Amino acid sequence: MSKGVSEIPPLAMELPERVIGEMSKTVVGKKGLMEDLLIALMAEGHVVLEGVPGIAKTYVSKTFAHALGCRFRRIQFTPDILPADVLGSYIFDQRKGQFKLRRGPIFSNVVLIDEINRGTPKTQSATLEVMQERQVTIEGKTHRLDRPFMVLSTVNPIETEGIYPLVTSQVDRFMFKLNVDYPSGGEDLQILENLHAIEKSEVSQILDKESILQLISCSENVHVAPQIKDYIVNIISATRVNPALKYGGSPRAMIHLYKASKARALTSKRNYVIPDDVKYVAPKVLNHRLALTPETEAEGTQPKDIVEKILSNVPIPKTEVA
Repeated sequence: MSKGVSEIPPLAMELPERVIGEMSKTVVGKKGLMEDLLIALMAEGHVVLEGVPGIAKTYVSKTFAHALGCRFRRIQFTPDILPADVLGSYIFDQRKGQFKLRRGPIFSNVVLIDEINRGTPKTQSATLEVMQERQVTIEGKTHRLDRPFMVLSTVNPIETEGIYPLVTSQVDRFMFKLNVDYPSGGEDLQILENLHAIEKSEVSQILDKESILQLISCSENVHVAPQIKDYIVNIISATRVNPALKYGGSPRAMIHLYKASKARALTSKRNYVIPDDVKYVAPKVLNHRLALTPETEAEGTQPKDIVEKILSNVPIPKTEVA
């Protein structure tokens, strides 16, 4: 344990493992993805899941939300969906002779936006305020959302028709962008052999609003040594001066990297951050935020390649553990 750091609360040690174990009843493999969702939850971040159709992006999101036991709503984005369908609107109550707010599905604790890139830019922009400030402004009136609040979004990367790519300001609001890959051969076989049991299994509620808020509080209290903070700053600074990038990580990206590192330490049953925590979450925080120069892109380089190179070049600090 790091010097001067208090013990991990038993709640923080037990609940993440229980959530992953419960989800594993119906989700084959993808334990890393489950841990990443928990990290984002405890760091109060939003997540976009990218992958081809049929690999359980929506299913994993719904299973995760059900295990959390909070208010959950799913929104299917299509080109004809309007901002009012997401946020809500004021309607006239004839009996009372006054307007009242009809709250949209965004007024929940966990919101799944399926295929967010099928919504028009106007509808996508309706989520900007709520994702950053956790509030909604409708007809000039601002309404605060309850904590916890988390947006999970799915993206289909292979479609080209009827798609509206997310703008940079939208992308930057997601703490993580997670790529969901095909199952391995062994996992495919496990799905077929246990298909009936998987379809009949039900995920039990493990968390609730109060326990999630306690986990968030525990994550906030994770110790970060000065040299680790310098390490995070140096990584972000390296993205800003890299000649292969048009622009690097924003201050929001730095904050997301800091918070996610603390949450990852907690899922690893530590209440202090080590460099490995930062290195684990850095690609998930940075890959979707970095824009390559045309020359670099023409060479076939990917943002993840740049992130890996930066992580290998930035000196790793030494931390004292007692």
